[in-house]
Amino acid sequence: MIKSSEQEWEEVGPGISRKITGYNDDLMMVLVKFEEGGVGEPHSHVHSQSTYIASGAFEVTVDGNTELLQQGDCFFAPPHAVHGVVCKSAGTLIDVFNPIREDFL
Repeated sequence: MIKSSEQEWEEVGPGISRKITGYNDDLMMVLVKFEEGGVGEPHSHVHSQSTYIASGAFEVTVDGNTELLQQGDCFFAPPHAVHGVVCKSAGTLIDVFNPIREDFL
């Protein structure tokens, strides 16, 4: 079992922090908290990524397509797809990766 209250937030950039909530060799879930204006710079990786907008509003770009997503919306970034976000209203994303992001450990 994993209790959020026992996990530490890690600051990963201006206005952005993350908390790894669970993982094994195949799957990893990460909470990512953004302050308004926080930017998840465009990037790509070998992992499949599915992201749920738990709260807030984000301008999300995946492979050159940009949309405003809000609480309850999701996006998927396949392996090697360039993707990024701009936080329009403070909130939290729930990222799920396959395989795990070893660079986060």
